[in-house]
Amino acid sequence: MLTARRRVVATAVILAGSLLLTSCGDADSGSGGGDGKTLRLWHYEAPNSAMGVAWTEAIKEFEAKHPGVKVKFEEKSFEQIQKTAPMVLNSSDAPDLMEYNKGNATAGLLSKQGLLTDLTAEAGKRGWDDKLSDGVRTTSVYDENGVMGSGKWYGVPNYAEYTMVFYNKDLFEEHGIEEPTTLGELTAAMDEFVDAGVTPLANAGAEYIAHQYLYQLALSQADRAWVDAYELYEGETDFHDAAWTYAAETFADWVDKGYIAKTSSGTKAEAAGVSFLQGDAPILFSGSWWYGRFQEEAGFDWGTFLWPGSDLTLGSGGNLWVVPKSAENKELAYDFIDITLTKRIQNLLGNNGGVPVAADAEAITDPQSKKLIEDFNTLSGRDGLAFYPDWPVTGYYDVLVSETQKLITGSASPDEYLDALQEAYDKGVPKR
Repeated sequence: MLTARRRVVATAVILAGSLLLTSCGDADSGSGGGDGKTLRLWHYEAPNSAMGVAWTEAIKEFEAKHPGVKVKFEEKSFEQIQKTAPMVLNSSDAPDLMEYNKGNATAGLLSKQGLLTDLTAEAGKRGWDDKLSDGVRTTSVYDENGVMGSGKWYGVPNYAEYTMVFYNKDLFEEHGIEEPTTLGELTAAMDEFVDAGVTPLANAGAEYIAHQYLYQLALSQADRAWVDAYELYEGETDFHDAAWTYAAETFADWVDKGYIAKTSSGTKAEAAGVSFLQGDAPILFSGSWWYGRFQEEAGFDWGTFLWPGSDLTLGSGGNLWVVPKSAENKELAYDFIDITLTKRIQNLLGNNGGVPVAADAEAITDPQSKKLIEDFNTLSGRDGLAFYPDWPVTGYYDVLVSETQKLITGSASPDEYLDALQEAYDKGVPKR
């Protein structure tokens, strides 16, 4: 069974971080034969996101502490790195350090393929294991099959993340709607918006947002054992069980009722976020990665709340800093990771709408940021972080996108949708 050390639990994830297991194992050593004068860095965070703000400052600090060394930052999109990382890391074009998605199907797969540097010794030597709580550490370590939760360190997050309901307070007030506290109140609010000619939910069928709505619906009917079976193969996963069936049928019903636009089947996540920012959609269910941007760009009063009626939601430690096996300046990469975990950078991240993993509690002064962290502590305190639906098997992200698009357009029934997920999942689950 999954132990408490491997679950996303402790409330100390944010501000103190409980001690982890002492690191052991063989890490890849050496700088990779680089010139020691350039750190090639890839990430896909928006410049005004909490991570983007913090990492821009980390680059300045890194260059100040390394005279004569320059950071060559190349901005990539999430989709670009998601789709091309295995090919790039098998070539001479690999960066020294890159942000990469965590989970079995992504970082786990690359570790299994031998494309990532084993960071176990560095985690112990540099104290990363002391700064990250057990829950955050879950997605940093992978076994020989690329399954998260145990084994060697292949990535280091410097933030955590979770999903929530973002809502436009001004639009709610304009339509005389109170903040929902139950799922019934949320659906009643959406009915009122539809009656007023407003599509309530910002959605992106061409990327992750649509299938995250559906996974949240399933989580509202699930428990930790259900999550462990699906994500960590600690039991059988039946896509026609009560949770998945409720999710698929409810999602399809929401499309029929006009809560979700059928035209959103081809929409990208950026467009969904912008529709919320522009005041076109009163509600967006998505992740804390939007928080800093909304703080800076929203021209209206907005708020957040956890998905009502559910103890579980999507979330985990943040995306990982990974060092490619073929990186030429590994020591510089390790130094940069160190800087992103310093109190100054962590506090900056926390005050710009991020969820830091090693900040000072008293240093987080922004009221909205405090709310963000308080809700995260609520989730982690009840073991409420349930990872993401695309993690279990390689290629599952594309399956979820394409099949959920069919639900939106009505070209597949809920039963057909669940059949397709079951088939792809069963083919991809590794033999244990």
